Order: sequence, then structure tokens, then C-alpha cells
Amino acid sequence: MKLRDALDAISTDGGATHVYSQPYETADGVTVIAAAKVRGKVRPVKANALEAASEQVAIHAKPLGVFVLRGGDVKWEPAIDATPIALIGVLTGFAAATLATLAMVRRPPWPDLHGTIYPAVRRSRST
Repeated sequence: MKLRDALDAISTDGGATHVYSQPYETADGVTVIAAAKVRGKVRPVKANALEAASEQVAIHAKPLGVFVLRGGDVKWEPAIDATPIALIGVLTGFAAATLATLAMVRRPPWPDLHGTIYPAVRRSRST
């Protein structure tokens, strides 16, 4: 399959990157239309001397959201990818743990048991 054939089979909005699904009507009369962002590229495949050179098509689609048509109202429901949100939370936790560890290594919160005995204390103990 060539890239041009694959992209011609998809109905687009006139733009080069957005595609919309066929309208889907639910049992309660709500119409849902999904939207996605599509990217594609063609990679040449190395062939032997006996075979003809061919192309490999790679198409990647990312969901953007859906249009919900209920009665006369249209509502946009975005598709949220939670992976970057969770990654930010994990990295914030790692940064906090690292800073706490560095603070503990530099100056622990418990009392410092190393110290010098003052000469007055030494004299009182020796007598």
C-alpha cells in the first residue's frame, strides 16, 4: 500500500493533518464524531537485485477528542493523555526526594553528637 492510497481512503476536513470519523448515533439520539491528528511517512525498503524496490508506509494517529451533538447543542470533549501528567508528578517526587536526601547528608536533623569537651568540664571531672 502506498501512502497516497492510504491517505486517499481517509476522509479529511481539507487540512493535511486532521481526520474525522463517520458520525455515530447512540440509542438516546446523541451523535458522536471523533477527531484525530494523522501523520504519515514513506520509507523505502531495500530490495535484492531480483526484486523491485518497494515502499513501507507508516501512519500514526493521535486522538484529539470528540464532538458530541445532543439536540441542537454541540460540545467538544478533548481526549486527555494522562501519561505526561503522571510523568510530571513522578519527576517532582524524585526531585523532592533527591533534595531531601542531600539536605540530610549535608546536615542531619538529629543532634550532633560530635563535639569538644570544654576545659572547665574537664577540670571538674579530673578533681
